[in-house]
Amino acid sequence: MGNILIFILVGLIAGFLASRVVTGKGRGWFWDIVIGILGAIFGGWLAGLLNISIGFGIFGQIVIAFAGALILLLIWRLLFHRKGK
Repeated sequence: MGNILIFILVGLIAGFLASRVVTGKGRGWFWDIVIGILGAIFGGWLAGLLNISIGFGIFGQIVIAFAGALILLLIWRLLFHRKGK
């Protein structure tokens, strides 16, 4: 149960930070968690693929999740951003 709560907390922090960087504001706690968790999965996969290892415990997890969430949000923005908004 503790690992799930840590995973959600890491997702919330990473998703919130990535949302702030890309859009300038958070997307709400639920969507920040979803973005962060998806970013953690994507970032972990990408880090493993590129053989990148970041230590420092939970801080390293947040960095990997943030990087993954940032990449996902930038891809989402490129695909679905409408001009004139």
